[in-house]
Amino acid sequence: MDAGQGRVGAAPPLQLRRLDARAVLPRRMTALAAGLDLAACLPERDPLELAVGARALVPTGWALAIAPGFEAQVRPRSGLALRHGLTVLNAPGTIDADYRGELRVLLVNFGTQAIRIEHGTRVAQLVVAPVAMVDVIEVEELPPSPARGTGGFGSTG
Repeated sequence: MDAGQGRVGAAPPLQLRRLDARAVLPRRMTALAAGLDLAACLPERDPLELAVGARALVPTGWALAIAPGFEAQVRPRSGLALRHGLTVLNAPGTIDADYRGELRVLLVNFGTQAIRIEHGTRVAQLVVAPVAMVDVIEVEELPPSPARGTGGFGSTG
């Protein structure tokens, strides 16, 4: 398949810099997957044991450069959430286009048993998305909302 074939509105490439020689390159697990799987980059003989209710900042071994006008969202992997209660605590975690530090994943174990994370374990996924860079203005009055008004939580049924 050509590099741009089948990609509507393709974003600029995501630039990655390897910080650890053993880091696993983020990749899509299927051709049309929205997210790139992120793998833990841990010492070979030092896995992470995440107790029930515990959280940990898991390194990936990569730094990245995201094009202006885009963000990267760190999201849970659905299978880990379903099977083990493992999720991204601040989901989705936002990585701004001007961040150049290591990509790390804030995991929390909401399951019923401790979870062992080893080097290479796929722990989250990364989705790159456009961002609307809005100007903020203060106004005296907001324009009316024809259907909802100020109705909040549960107001639509």
